Amino acid sequence: MSLLKQNITAILDRASRLLVEQGHQGYIVGGFIRDWLLGRGTNDIDIAVDGNALDIAREVAKGLGGKFVLLDEINRIARVVVIEKERQGGPPQNLQFRGAKWHLDFSSFWDTIESDLARRDFTIDAMAVKLGHLGADIPLKLIDPFSGKEDLKNRTVRAVNERIFEVDAARLLRAVRLAAELDFTIEPKTESLIRRYSQSIVRISGERVREELLRLLNLPRTAQHLRYLDALGLLLALVPELAESKGVEQPTVHLWDVFEHSLQTVAAVEFLIGENDWEYGSKDILSTVPWSDAIARHLSGEVSKGSNHKTLLKLAALLHDIAKPKTKFVDNAGKAHFYGHTKEGAAITAAILNRLRFSNKEINLVKSLVYHHLRPVQMSNGRELPTRRAIYRYSRDTGDVGIDILFLALADYLATYGSLVDIEEWKGYCQLMNYILMEREKQQANVLPMKLIDGYDLMNTFGLTPGSLVGELLALVREAQASGELTTREEALTLVRQELNKRQFEAN
Repeated sequence: MSLLKQNITAILDRASRLLVEQGHQGYIVGGFIRDWLLGRGTNDIDIAVDGNALDIAREVAKGLGGKFVLLDEINRIARVVVIEKERQGGPPQNLQFRGAKWHLDFSSFWDTIESDLARRDFTIDAMAVKLGHLGADIPLKLIDPFSGKEDLKNRTVRAVNERIFEVDAARLLRAVRLAAELDFTIEPKTESLIRRYSQSIVRISGERVREELLRLLNLPRTAQHLRYLDALGLLLALVPELAESKGVEQPTVHLWDVFEHSLQTVAAVEFLIGENDWEYGSKDILSTVPWSDAIARHLSGEVSKGSNHKTLLKLAALLHDIAKPKTKFVDNAGKAHFYGHTKEGAAITAAILNRLRFSNKEINLVKSLVYHHLRPVQMSNGRELPTRRAIYRYSRDTGDVGIDILFLALADYLATYGSLVDIEEWKGYCQLMNYILMEREKQQANVLPMKLIDGYDLMNTFGLTPGSLVGELLALVREAQASGELTTREEALTLVRQELNKRQFEAN
């Protein structure tokens, strides 16, 4: 048995003794048993107890030196957080180890453990072991009324009964996410149940949808999972705005309609960031993609709880053309245009994510990705590289998502042409992105940190008072500095003097 398992077994044994002292019995249930049997590590343990779980959890928290957290007062669910530290010695009741943080979630059952398991969602989560009976020297006495162990062996996600989705519609998403995490298959009858209840997903809270959706987006093969959600009727139930994109044809350079192009963009993102292969990808395509440890760290950086830049980049890839059906215009020559689809798409995206209770930080990030996804190409003039001023404005306007937008633009390009990608044209496209990245980094590292003048200089030299004009003039100086047009304090003051004279002339 691994040290990690020894540690959690010792903690659970102590918890068992604490329950016995209170005159109660407990059972380890749910995902921990599943993961234990699969040999997967997890720090979350569900414990069902034959009494008031809130009172029991408080006593266990005291006995283990942990923290009591109330999760659901109505349904009597509480968490005990145990943080392992270096072992101090002493009697067993002072059990402490160096290691991870454990979450022991307590809930109540009032009949038998079998009846409690019958209320759970999937057979692989409807198994139990008596608390204190999980250890290397104890034969595993598994309580398994629905053959969950057999379904684990067969790598199958199966509903415990036909009412599980009627009781809790969040299980519709959880079934797909669980199958994706474990690389299992949802058995046909459970698939049919998901299709039957798919529209019920709109009844659950946006917060729960967000949590499940983010966990799914965090996994490799996201495009495949999104396609499966669509086949089950869940994707359009969650994001009905995507329905209009099905069958919307695009100009001849596009290989797919808007909906398929969006899914392929997600797949292309995964390919570009090294998360998954893409059926239209190749080593030649990947070899010229800008990449570095700094980019990898950025994309892995947390945005909000449960999300990072990489996860939200995939989400933006799905939604980046959400407004194309609404903005489609066919000219007299029969050519389709989508004027304003980025601006309109950003607004629609914000509404979708607000409905699904994403954080303001997440919404603003994805909204910016959708709004600016054409910006990198628009900065270049034909085959010419963008000016330093254009790159400064790009960095100023996109902030922390400037890198993300470049990867969305690259994925958008690949998902436009698919197997018809011209390698030489692609190399030029990657050269553009590399140049933007390098010049952006150079400006941020070498040019902009060197402040030539500040607000006090402007007020003292030109007799200005604090206000928006001072900010506008400083922004003008920073832009000229970034573009290499000025490098000294005197040049900066001259620029400001010229701007003030110009404004005075225009005012007269």
